[in-house]
Amino acid sequence: MSLNFAAEEQVAVAAVRRACMLTSSVFNKLVKNETLVKGDKSPVTAGDFAAQAVVNTILGRAFPDDPIVGEEDANDLRVESGATLKNRIVELANETLTAELGIGEMAEWGLGPGQSRTADELLDAIDRGTYEGGRTGRMWTLDPIDGTKGFLRGEQYAVCLALIVDAKVQLGVMGCPNLPVDASNPDGPRGCIFVGIRGHGSKQLTMSGSDPRPLKIPTFADEELNFLESVEAAHSSHSFNDRVAQLLGIKRAPIRMDSQAKYCCLARGDGGVYLRMPTGVGYKEKIWDHASGSVLVEEAGGVITDSRGEPLDFGLGRTLGENYGVIAAGKAAHVKVLAAVKQAKEEEAKSKGNL
Repeated sequence: MSLNFAAEEQVAVAAVRRACMLTSSVFNKLVKNETLVKGDKSPVTAGDFAAQAVVNTILGRAFPDDPIVGEEDANDLRVESGATLKNRIVELANETLTAELGIGEMAEWGLGPGQSRTADELLDAIDRGTYEGGRTGRMWTLDPIDGTKGFLRGEQYAVCLALIVDAKVQLGVMGCPNLPVDASNPDGPRGCIFVGIRGHGSKQLTMSGSDPRPLKIPTFADEELNFLESVEAAHSSHSFNDRVAQLLGIKRAPIRMDSQAKYCCLARGDGGVYLRMPTGVGYKEKIWDHASGSVLVEEAGGVITDSRGEPLDFGLGRTLGENYGVIAAGKAAHVKVLAAVKQAKEEEAKSKGNL
């Protein structure tokens, strides 16, 4: 018997929606209007911290006993040198928390006019994300801005929140403020929220949280397959992906974008395969980078594994441990891609003299 996690879904959609409001505000107010010194990540840092403060505040009110695995902690904000950034974060977070209630939102979650928080309360909320994870019990995992460079370019990024119970992702919610509502109309309306619930399917919502549309990964003919992959070659090996595409006879150009928005595009059929092969030796994926997307894809009828065909393990702590690489696709395509990945890896090892 599967649980529907209706209360958790309602809270998570509200939290992600608010965080999307905040990150869009950060981009418009800080990124567009500030002169960025090379290497200065202050706008995205403010957005990361403030979005985590908002989401964790909401989760803390709705589910006070649930721990959170988040990307950020507030240590640097508690010292004198972090005062300016802290003040900016407090302003952004309170502006977001005190906005009028939207669809499905409740004042009991700390939302709405008059619900502002002190700086200490918001820093404490950020620090709720320091849980180390594990194999048993309930926990949430959060990436407040997934796809930093996409965010700074005004392109694709995502706010990603997932509920994990006994090491299995049960609920994933992702907000993509810049993603076209309809891929066939790239210049049309933008901004979507995606929800996957174990045993209950996947859907796309408007940014307000309305108009649910069920998602199902289509079956692609071999000649129609293409890859969804990272913009940054430093994040995922484009050359390896090119070899896999060659082995599969794929002619269509890859779709490249930052963040877990790729999972959302896969779930609704914008692309056929999400393939990510890390470039760094010993690199370990973080659970917040794949938890939401994994359940979204599986509930849209797809399969997600590492490059060896092993399921992703979300019970190892803050990382996916020895899971290496990610392959996500429809069921038929996944079998073919996995075989091609294994062949490409064997070729690579042979060329390096490891076989």
